[in-house]
Amino acid sequence: MRTIALVSGIYDLVVGLTLFLFRDLLQTWFGVPAAAPPIHVDLNAIFVTAIGIGYWLPYRDPDRYRGYMWVMGPLLKGAGAAAFLLDYALRGSPGSFLLFAASDGTLALVTLVGLVRTGGKP
Repeated sequence: MRTIALVSGIYDLVVGLTLFLFRDLLQTWFGVPAAAPPIHVDLNAIFVTAIGIGYWLPYRDPDRYRGYMWVMGPLLKGAGAAAFLLDYALRGSPGSFLLFAASDGTLALVTLVGLVRTGGKP
């Protein structure tokens, strides 16, 4: 579980900090217009960065912070993956957003498997 927490934390930190530092580049890569107002991207960056920092807790003490792993892994990342897929299918968001569906979905599934295999309950 420590490895899953480490990977998930690094993933969220990279995404959050990239939203802060390279917003224009991401917009170009993903073929999307700038958010209006920009605070939407700022709040997402803060949110994702905070989640990444929070993974420090289960990394240090996986048994004590299993609840964090359940909420931020299968629940949040799983819901995020589903939201990206639905938005792509129903609203025509760019296909490049499926990268986030795949990465969030993979981390959600790996976390779920890890939690179940180590005997955790939500």
